[in-house]
Amino acid sequence: MNLPLNSLLDRQDATENARYNMVQQQVRPWNVSAERLLEALYTVRREDFTPPAQYSLAFMDVEVPLNDDVNAIENGECMLQPRVEARMINDLDIQPTDRVLEIGTGSGYSAALLSKLAQDVVTLEINPELADMARENLADADCTNVNVRVADGSKDTLPEGPFDVILLSGSVEVLPQALLSHLKEGGRLAAIVGQKPMMRFTIVTKQNGQTTTKTPWDLVVPRLQGFATAPRFTF
Repeated sequence: MNLPLNSLLDRQDATENARYNMVQQQVRPWNVSAERLLEALYTVRREDFTPPAQYSLAFMDVEVPLNDDVNAIENGECMLQPRVEARMINDLDIQPTDRVLEIGTGSGYSAALLSKLAQDVVTLEINPELADMARENLADADCTNVNVRVADGSKDTLPEGPFDVILLSGSVEVLPQALLSHLKEGGRLAAIVGQKPMMRFTIVTKQNGQTTTKTPWDLVVPRLQGFATAPRFTF
């Protein structure tokens, strides 16, 4: 069915209003101020990275499941809240010359934002079906500097490295120390570390062979698959 022109324009206006409200009411108040990132949030069409069945959630402050599995969010097969994705990228201070590794591609939305800020992006997804979804979404969005690879970021080799930035788009119980060896001098690794009810956004910077760690804010998000768990105390 072909919609009348006025109906199409009304729908487009509603979508752009929703995008504007997402940025102004959810993202910016969460200390997201990098101008290049804000521009990317307006130009990358989040709704195009959202499954059609979940389109109504595209601009809401919720995690969006990426398949029909009732445990999709619990299994980490979801889009994170827009403010969380934006704040993580904002705090990494990504430069146009940076090479970025993302672990946890999902539908490709964060990789698309990263592609507008960095020189190139390698993004790893453990679920082949989600990797296929992300490739299609990124191609449709003309993100030509992103390479989607099916891999387990916790243990698979990283021949494309080293990287200026490594971003884990999900939570882990313990900081994956092995990934630090894939950082360039001056590089930054960001991960959400911990267990419920409190996890901490953690940035590790590599400088002169040493690392410094900051934990500027707290949140709780679903786990990335494959990464080690913290030791448990037994009595």
